[in-house]
Formats: sequence, C-alpha cells, structure tokens
Amino acid sequence: MTKQPLVVAHDLAKTFDVSAPWLNRVLEGKPRQLLHAVDGVSFEIQRGQTLALVGESGCGKSTVARLLVGLYETTRGGLSFDGQDAHAAFKSPDAKAMRKRIQMIFQDPYASLNPRWTVEAIIGEPLHEHGLICDAAELQVRVAELLQSVGLSALDMPKYPHQFSGGQRQRISIARALATAPEFLVCDEPTSALDVSVQAQVLNIMKDLQRERGLTYLFISHNLAVVRHVSDHVGVMYLGRLVELADKHSLFSNPQHPYTRMLLDAIPKMHDTGKARTPVQGEVPNPLNPPSGCSFHPRCPQVTDRCKTERPAWRELKGIKIACHVAA
Repeated sequence: MTKQPLVVAHDLAKTFDVSAPWLNRVLEGKPRQLLHAVDGVSFEIQRGQTLALVGESGCGKSTVARLLVGLYETTRGGLSFDGQDAHAAFKSPDAKAMRKRIQMIFQDPYASLNPRWTVEAIIGEPLHEHGLICDAAELQVRVAELLQSVGLSALDMPKYPHQFSGGQRQRISIARALATAPEFLVCDEPTSALDVSVQAQVLNIMKDLQRERGLTYLFISHNLAVVRHVSDHVGVMYLGRLVELADKHSLFSNPQHPYTRMLLDAIPKMHDTGKARTPVQGEVPNPLNPPSGCSFHPRCPQVTDRCKTERPAWRELKGIKIACHVAA
C-alpha cells in the first residue's frame, strides 16, 4: 500500500476582484474585472519530500503558497493536511494547532523581519504565541538552539536585523519558521534575494534540516538550477495553472510540455559553449485577458487549431501529469 500524502491540494483556485470602484464603473460603463491568479491547481506531497513549483514571474506561484498557509481564502478547491481539511481548520477554534504544523519562509529577508525587534524577540515570538515556552530563561535556551541549528550563534540574540547580511537574515527567518517544530514548510523563493554563494549555504542548511527533522517542503523558485538541487518532484506553472508535474529526473531528462522544454533550453550549459541558446519566446499574456483554449498557445511552437479553442485537460502520460493537446 502507498503511504497517504501529507499535503493534498485539489483544484485550488483564487480569483481577485481588480475592478475599478463602483461609481467609476457606473459613470464610465466599465465592467467588473476578475483576475484568476490560480485556476485549478492540484498536487500531492509525500511526507519528508520536496515539491518545487517553477514558472515565470506572475504565474501564480506565490498565491499558491499563501493559499497553503491560510493567508488567502480559496475561491474554489480544497487543501488536505495529514487527512484533515486545512482551510476548515484555519477558521476553527483549533487554528493555532494547524498553524503550528504549517509555517512559511518568505522571499525577502529584509521585509519579513521586524527591524525594531531583537533576534531573540523575533524567533521567540512563535514560542510565546503558541504557548510553547513561558519561562524567560527556557526561552533563551530554545532560541539559542534554533540559531545554532541554522549556523548562527547564541551571541546574535541581542542584535537587530540591520546588523546582519541578507543570507544571515534568511537564516533567522528559517529559525523563526522552525520554532514551532512544524512538519510542513512553504518556502516562497527563499534564496532569490541572495548572492549565488550565499544561496548554496542556505539551501544546504535547508536540506540538512529536512534530513534531520523529516520536514516536508513546498519550494517555490524561478531558478531551475536551485530546483534541481532541492526537489523530489517539480510542477511547472503557467498563467495560474499547472501544465506539467513530474519527478525531478523525468522532468529534467525528458520534458513533455513545450513550455517546460523552452524553460530548460534557456538554461546556459557548460558543454554547449558557443552554441546559440533558445530563449523563451514571446511575453506572458495579460492575466486579465488570457488567451482562449490553451493559455500557452500564442507562444507555442507546436500550436494546433485545437489548442486555440479547447482548454487541455489535466491527464496522466508516461508516469507524469500534463495539460497539453500535442504531448503524446
């Protein structure tokens, strides 16, 4: 028997109303405008594994992250965590118990840490909030342990965020996320604001923590080299939808969707020095006015008439999941 996945997202959707104010619409005769930021995303993550979501900016990756941790309410669909309805739990009196098990690491360590708080207060806040530790001396010991687990020192506790580099700040963010001993971490581009050398250090810390604590990750990135290093499975998003979902080795060695192939072709390769690279063609369409049929068809080199009119269904093909008419 296969083990039950820890995280199951089913048909997740989030629509934002971005219309002009009501009076402007009445006077100027403008219709309401709806932005379908996420439109029917489904996936599973096994306990202790990492699913990476990749795609160009604006494709809905960060919205998926915020839906998973309950920062946004879903317009449609559901999320199951360890067999429990997570979104129902977020609204119930037991919301803290669920939030303790699901934590998030944000993209920008300069914006996600309160500049007026010391490191001790920042990392100690979740412990206070969830009533895990009340004694001040015990709290200091626990914060020191968390700092050491991410490669920092207990001597950093009285310092403020501005006294640290970007990589060190992100380590503080990771320590804060680990304070409640969560099982599932949603990582929203945690290394994109860092230098390449620092990225490697932070990623290695996250991999070590995953091995030691059995953590499950949703890792969001637009850097395919990073994704290849950290993930077990990869989902490729385009304009609010998943277009391909496969294990890491299948996706990088034999991509099926034309968009996935274009993304991989755009990566510089050492052995292809001097060879012309294939850039990702065209621009992402306006999400307020997406193309009919398959949303990728204006940029697809294999487009057919069917692609222009019929939206491809999510189906299984050669052990992967894909939404494409031409893949076979």
